[in-house]
Amino acid sequence: MTDRQFIEVQGARENNLKNVSLQIPKQSITVFTGVSGSGKSSLVFDTIAAEAQRQLNETFTAFVQGFLPHYGQPDVDHIGHLNAPIIIDQKRVGGGSRSTVGTYTDIAAVLRVLFSRVGQPSAGPAFHFSFNTPQGMCPECEGIGTTTQLRLDRLLDRTKSLNGGAILHPEFKVGKWMWKIYALSGLFDVDKPIQDYSEKELHDFLYGRDLKVSLGEINMTYEGLVERFTRMYLKKDAAAMSERNRAVFEGFTTSQTCPVCHGQRLNAAALACRIGGHNIAELSELEATELIAFLGDLTDPTARTIAARLIERMTHLDQIGLGYLSLGRETATLSGGESQRLKMIRHLGNSLTDMLYILDEPSVGLHARDVARLTGLLRQLRDKGNTVLVVEHDPDVIAVADHVVDIGPGAGTHGGEIVFEGSYAALKSADTLTGRHLAQHLPLKTDVRSPKGWMTVQDATLHNLKGVTVDIPTGVLTVVTGVAGSGKSTLINDVFLAQHPDAVVIDQSRVTANSRSAPATYTGIMDDIRKAFAKASGAPASLFSFNSEGSCPNCTGLGVTYTDLAFMEGFAQTCEVCEGRRFRPEVLEHHLRGKTISDVLDMTVEEALEHFTEKKIRSVVQAMQEVGLGYLTLGQPLSTVSGGEGQRLKLATELHKQGSVYVMDEPTTGLHLSDITLLLGIVGRLVDAGNTVILIEHHLDVIRQADWLIDLGPEGGRGGGEVLYSGPPQGLLDVPRSVTARFLLPA
Repeated sequence: MTDRQFIEVQGARENNLKNVSLQIPKQSITVFTGVSGSGKSSLVFDTIAAEAQRQLNETFTAFVQGFLPHYGQPDVDHIGHLNAPIIIDQKRVGGGSRSTVGTYTDIAAVLRVLFSRVGQPSAGPAFHFSFNTPQGMCPECEGIGTTTQLRLDRLLDRTKSLNGGAILHPEFKVGKWMWKIYALSGLFDVDKPIQDYSEKELHDFLYGRDLKVSLGEINMTYEGLVERFTRMYLKKDAAAMSERNRAVFEGFTTSQTCPVCHGQRLNAAALACRIGGHNIAELSELEATELIAFLGDLTDPTARTIAARLIERMTHLDQIGLGYLSLGRETATLSGGESQRLKMIRHLGNSLTDMLYILDEPSVGLHARDVARLTGLLRQLRDKGNTVLVVEHDPDVIAVADHVVDIGPGAGTHGGEIVFEGSYAALKSADTLTGRHLAQHLPLKTDVRSPKGWMTVQDATLHNLKGVTVDIPTGVLTVVTGVAGSGKSTLINDVFLAQHPDAVVIDQSRVTANSRSAPATYTGIMDDIRKAFAKASGAPASLFSFNSEGSCPNCTGLGVTYTDLAFMEGFAQTCEVCEGRRFRPEVLEHHLRGKTISDVLDMTVEEALEHFTEKKIRSVVQAMQEVGLGYLTLGQPLSTVSGGEGQRLKLATELHKQGSVYVMDEPTTGLHLSDITLLLGIVGRLVDAGNTVILIEHHLDVIRQADWLIDLGPEGGRGGGEVLYSGPPQGLLDVPRSVTARFLLPA
């Protein structure tokens, strides 16, 4: 092979990488594995993907680059022979109410062409069937499918005056600019209760428009309270708001299905056009598998030609385990794993070759059965002449690799080195953490704990649940299983948690990751650390915060300064005043057992456990050590923490709390095989301490070690929603309808 048949990386030092150099074969599947935090993402995403994306962006004009995401130059000596990258990560697709599975994958566009060509009676060209265009959308709800009305009784306390705080929305509080528009307009008596306004005053206050008013030296056109609220909030997509703003918005409004289109989003002409008795909205609500069957029965020659393309795209959906999704499903409701697999669909239909596909744990959220479908799609990408890089822990995904790169030997400062390169067969006999655990499987548990009581979910019908009634045992480890879309999350996260809101929940949402967040602040021990320094020094606790009084004035406590280079990528450099220590010089004169506050933030969890004697701090640090995060530093920015590390950080934060019911959503996400036993040990101690633990999980080793299994299915979507089995693990083997049962015994 010539050098050009490899991607060459020389001297990679991003994050914890220790001057890593390697050659990655092109037009092959290369899987990067190793414990969470070993440096896989630093090498694949922060180095290779970032440099490929940066170089691709530099081919555009400076004007266009201003609209593209900026990628800094990674800390690496040289990367050669890169291909154009397509990065398929686990970030949720998101989008507002107008983004659906159909619009995101462009399958909806082909369906619109089908209706424009053969639907009767004709409603016009394809864009007349889109709820995102004025020609197609319902005029009442503007294509959203729901209408939102202001609850005036919640917005306005008529017993109060403007000065007394009659307007209850936080943006209209007394003294704020929005309040001044009304109070200083000169139109109203600011001390008169709203209920005492005349009919004209009330109308002007709520609905007035085109009235000229002066606020000091500012002349403006007055807008009534209802008119302003409608323009500012009701005309905006609530799904696109921040979580906080949406919560406030929902407190002053009520939503209902659109009374004109009945939730179908389109105007009357588009909805009247039908194929085989169904309009486009009805077909969009069918699951992909059902829509494939419908399209396969079409006989019109034109329809069959267009349907063939639709069937091909939706067969990809089914192959990747998303056959239960409908084209009308809003993308904001998809999980991270579903989002990632949906992104793959967008690329399977193209004919591009010699691309660089980079995937982040694509097996997340997949049942063991569907992993085989996933690996088939990875092979398809490779066989089209592309290079595929995968960060992965699942042994079945590692097994299809043409080349494996194992990074370690440990995590954090103990990792950052390549400990193995070669074939999967060679890895199985390699003396690395990954190699040693590949062939190890935990047995099916037979000595199970006995339930101490029961929590009953009665006749649950949410989403696809079919009148589910199930008893969930207390005092034991319960694992809820089933293929993707079978109803696991609906049963536990939606129905069960609604009945038990006090449960401790550890889900897959990312930990807060701004530049000022760190393990010490996220877990809450930073306050106790500052108090310990204050007690030892006699100085106020606020002096030891890099977010307030004690912060370096030059970098405002970040430890780095940022330089903006306009359309070129800006760069960060260590603060020249505090030299990266974050604090003012006078703060660093104070010590706790010989260490400054800056020294403490640079400590690893292991070092902190030796340094601190304070009980509250030690309990949290001990929990972080127990979940395998001993290598993290207390002040490390959370933006550098991997997904697996973030979930374990949540777990550590919750472990020292006294919760009687713990609910964990796929806690093995991002965990190396060697960490599964560690996780089970933590869960076991929680149960032995008298707690109830409920896991939603696909990992077979975790399923085998449950005291109680609840298996849903048999398939996803409308083909699921039933409890196939509830009882000790051994009994599931006798349930022929269970897909999980087929994989339960170790191979």
